[in-house]
Amino acid sequence: MVLNKIKLYGELVMFSHTLFSLPFAIIAMIWAANGLPKFDTIFWILIALAGARNGANALNRWVDKDIDKKNPRTANRHMPRGLVNSYEVWLIVIFCFSIFLFASYKLNPLCFKLTPIALFLFFIYSYTKRFTWICHVVLGIACAGAPVGAWFAVTGEFNYIPFVLGAVVALWVAGFDIIYGTQDIKFDRENGLFSIPVAFGLKNALIIAAIFHFVMIVLLIALYYILNLTWIYLIGIIISGGLLIIEHYIVSPSNEKKMKLASYNINQIISLIILVFTVSDIFLNPIIP
Repeated sequence: MVLNKIKLYGELVMFSHTLFSLPFAIIAMIWAANGLPKFDTIFWILIALAGARNGANALNRWVDKDIDKKNPRTANRHMPRGLVNSYEVWLIVIFCFSIFLFASYKLNPLCFKLTPIALFLFFIYSYTKRFTWICHVVLGIACAGAPVGAWFAVTGEFNYIPFVLGAVVALWVAGFDIIYGTQDIKFDRENGLFSIPVAFGLKNALIIAAIFHFVMIVLLIALYYILNLTWIYLIGIIISGGLLIIEHYIVSPSNEKKMKLASYNINQIISLIILVFTVSDIFLNPIIP
């Protein structure tokens, strides 16, 4: 019974989607330390990331429960089906955000001082589709906190490099969230919801997503020069760029399987490829930021 509940809660917050921001946080952490930081730093970074991400996802599920119930595509989610109650979701939110705050406190004063900004982004994102089409960008910025926070956790100091990596994550997430959002153009319009696909139409939305991903790759290449990385890192970026091209090629809003592949599966692979090649590069060619 307990294991079933844990599994249910994991599905509710889409725990498997941790693969999106976590690899970039690990990259930022290792870049900041020019190798592996101390074990306790790694431990509290991972705890903070898990708490923030899962708390934010649980909150989003609660905020969107009524919308999800109306939308045929999302009506099968846990809250619309009554598999999880509101009080359970709020217990998850409070528990996860408490972990996030405690882990940030254990890291350093800068991380703890910045937690209100992170919490604000988590809360405001869940409501943005109700009043602005830049909701995808807000989601990207919220996710960008992972690498930025990981850098600060190691150094305790500001630096422009984590913000460049954060911009990579923001553009990447916003881009594939736009692709994902194309499935709901009709529903969103009928229900007064906002998104880039609703505001600009399907074709233009996909162009905007492609531009976001193009700039993402440009920034990753810029980091190659800024940090004096090697061909190993560059190969990972080239492979990732190729996968993004495939992602945009196969987009088909009417085909749910293709959309899941384009919006989620390919991007999970991209983040892992960038992680593997970047970490390989770092340990074979230490950098001095």
